Amino acid sequence: MAHKKGVGSSRNGRDSNPKFRGIKKYGGEYVTAGNIIARQCGTKWHPGSNVGMGTDYTIYSLVDGVVQFQHHNKKKYKISVLPVEFVEVAAEETVEA
Repeated sequence: MAHKKGVGSSRNGRDSNPKFRGIKKYGGEYVTAGNIIARQCGTKWHPGSNVGMGTDYTIYSLVDGVVQFQHHNKKKYKISVLPVEFVEVAAEETVEA
């Protein structure tokens, strides 16, 4: 015999809300200062140049520019933002060549 009452649905109902983590802006995308690039638990992606990291490990842009993913080491990636000036100069050089 069961010593506890079978109360399935009244004991359930403790599901946490989704956190919507992951990459928000991909490589090659244009971002403005303050745009969130990635939300993460811990440092899956590390901050590079012109990028800041919040207390909850959110990576965000500090300048207007283009997102760039680079290898930090064999397993980790570094996220950087190339400022608008560098992107325009690089585009002009490819047109001339």
